[in-house]
Amino acid sequence: IDEECKRYMFQHEICSKTKFIKKNQSSVEDENLKGKISEDDKKKVIDKCREAITWLENNQLAEKEEYEHQLKELEKVCSPIVTKLYQGGTPAGGCGSQARSTSASNSQGPTIEEVD
Repeated sequence: IDEECKRYMFQHEICSKTKFIKKNQSSVEDENLKGKISEDDKKKVIDKCREAITWLENNQLAEKEEYEHQLKELEKVCSPIVTKLYQGGTPAGGCGSQARSTSASNSQGPTIEEVD
């Protein structure tokens, strides 16, 4: 019964990861957030999410470590872009990035950003 319980918990975890992947993809496709990230970043997230979902569908019997590796690879690509999206980031080279770099060079302590 212990192994069955572990497998059930693992399947629940997989379901959560799938929801996480789909949420990342829908975030960058949201028309209300259009223009907050570059089209290149948007494409990177969408492609990586599709790749991850395809992998999950084709590898349902994979070991937990393999799933964790796939999630880490997804997070490497998606997390910085989705974070930028919700922080109101501007496309690369926009005035927002210049303002942040100027204020960062003038500060002497850690950078603290306000979140609405």
